[in-house]
Amino acid sequence: MERPALILVVDDDESNRESLRRRLARHGYEVIAAADGMIALELIEQHSFDLVLLDVMMPGISGLEVLERVRLHRTHTDLPIIMATAQDESKDIVIALDNGANDYVTKPLEFAVVLARVRTQLLLKRAVNRAEELETRLIARNADLEVLNEKLEKHAKRTALELQAAAKVQMTFLPAPLLKTTGCTFAWIFEPCQELAGDSLNILQLDAEHVAFYVLDVSGHGVAASLLAVAATRLLSEVGEGASIIMQRRDGLTLPAEPSEVASILNKRFDSEQGAGQYMTLFYAVFNAKTRLLTYVSAGHPGAIQIARDKEPRTLDGTGLPIGFGGEYEQQSVRLESGDRIYIYSDGVTEARNPVQVFFDSKRLMDVLQSGQKSRLADSLVALQIQLKEWHGGIDTKDDISVLALECE
Repeated sequence: MERPALILVVDDDESNRESLRRRLARHGYEVIAAADGMIALELIEQHSFDLVLLDVMMPGISGLEVLERVRLHRTHTDLPIIMATAQDESKDIVIALDNGANDYVTKPLEFAVVLARVRTQLLLKRAVNRAEELETRLIARNADLEVLNEKLEKHAKRTALELQAAAKVQMTFLPAPLLKTTGCTFAWIFEPCQELAGDSLNILQLDAEHVAFYVLDVSGHGVAASLLAVAATRLLSEVGEGASIIMQRRDGLTLPAEPSEVASILNKRFDSEQGAGQYMTLFYAVFNAKTRLLTYVSAGHPGAIQIARDKEPRTLDGTGLPIGFGGEYEQQSVRLESGDRIYIYSDGVTEARNPVQVFFDSKRLMDVLQSGQKSRLADSLVALQIQLKEWHGGIDTKDDISVLALECE
C-alpha cells in the first residue's frame, strides 16, 4: 500500500495553521505545520514532503522568499507548492506563479477548494513519479544509448508524461457519452485540437427535478488554458449536500443556484488580471424537468441553437461578457416542448476552416443540425462530426471542438 502523502502547512496564524492541519489529517494525509519561513525551510531539508501549502504574508521570511529558495533545488513535479494569498493581492499571485508555484488559493480559505487543489497536485505528482520510475528502468537497460541522449530524452519524456497525466485528469470530468436524466437525454462530442484542451463540458444531476449542464471555452491553447479549464470544471462539478458554486443553501435547504449567480461567482474567482490575461466563455444552464423551463446564462459564449419541431431553428440570446472581464450577468429562460433540442457549442465548430480558409459558420451549423432533427440525438452529432471532418479536409483543427446537446422528453 502507498504511504499517505506528507504535507507541510506553513502559516503564521495559529488558528489557520491548526485548522488546515486537522482537516487535512481527517482526509488521510500526514501533516506537519510550520509557523514561519525559516522553520519551513529547515523542515523541507529534513523531510520528503509531497506538497507544501505556503502562506504568502509572514513575518521574517515571506512565503515568496521561501518559494524562491526551494525552487533553486526542487522542481514543480518534485515538490508541488500551493500559495495562499489574500483575494485582492493579484500581484502576489502573479509573482508566485512566475517563480514556480504550482497553484494558489485565496483567503479566506474555502477548505473544499483547498482539498480539491491539493488532490489535483498530488495526483499529477504521483503520475509523474510513476512515469519517472519506468523511465529510470528504461535508461538502465539502454545505458550506452541513453548516455549520449540523456538530457534531451529526459526532458522530452518528462514533458510528454506530464501532459498525458494532465490530459487524463481532464478527461475524468467528462460525462457519460449518452446520458439520460430526469426529463431529457444528453449527447456530446469533445475533440481537443492538442493533447490538452481549453474546452470543457459536463452534465450534473442536481436533484430529482433539476439538471445542470455547461460548455466552457478558455482563451488560448496549451497547458495554461487547460489548467484554467480544469480549475473552472472542478468548481462547477461540486454537487452534494453542502453548498457549492452550483448548489446554495437557502431557507435551510440546498437548492440549485441561479445560472446568473454561478457566472458572477466564477467571474470573481477567475479575474483575467489575475490569470495572465486569460478569460473564458461559458454557457451554463439549469433544466427543470417538472416545468420544462430551461434557465441559462451565456457569458460571451456563442448562442445555443434551439431546434423545435415544425419550426425554424433559432439562436438563444446571449447575456454578458466572458468570465474574467467583470460585470453582472442576466439570465434568460425558455420553455421547451417534447422533442425540442438544444445544442451548445464552442467557437471551434463555427470557426473550423476548409483548405481555402472559409469558416464553417453558424448558418451551415444550423442547416446540419436541422437536417438531423428526425434522427436520434447522438446520430445528429455524428453527422455533424462527419460534416466538420469533410469541411476541414484532413487539416489539423486550430481550436477545440465541443458540442453538448439536450433533447426534451
